[in-house]
Amino acid sequence: MAENKTRKTGASVEDFLASVENKRRREDGSTILEMMKQITGMEPEMWGPTIIGFGDYHYKYASGREGDMFLTGFSPRKQNLSLYVMDEFEGRDDLLARLGKHRKSVSCLYINKLADVDMDVLRELIQRSFEHSRANAEA
Repeated sequence: MAENKTRKTGASVEDFLASVENKRRREDGSTILEMMKQITGMEPEMWGPTIIGFGDYHYKYASGREGDMFLTGFSPRKQNLSLYVMDEFEGRDDLLARLGKHRKSVSCLYINKLADVDMDVLRELIQRSFEHSRANAEA
C-alpha cells in the first residue's frame, strides 16, 4: 500500500512562509498562522513541503489504509489560500453562507485573499472545524 505523502517534515514554518513569493499571500498566511495558533493552542508544523498543520491524529480506514494527519491546517498556494477544514460539523453551511467570497471542496476551503471574507466568520469556521476534528480524533 502506498505511503501517505503528507507527513511532518520538521522543516521551519517561518522559513516556509518567508519563501512565499506573493506578498499578499505571505501576509495572509502569517495572519492565518497566528489565528490558528490562537484557536488550537498548538504550535504549527510543516506537513510535506507546503502545508502548515496543527495537531495530529492517526486514522485507519475499513480498507486497512492508515496514516497520520493534522487536525487543521493551511497552505498559502500561488492561486489561493487553501484551508483544510472538516466538512461535517453542525452549522457549517450557515457559516459558509456568511463567509464571503470562497470556493470549497470536501475538506478544503479556497480563499483568494483574506480581504474577501468576514474574518470573524472565518475564525468561527476554523474553531468549530478544529473542535470537530479533535473530538473525532479522540473518539
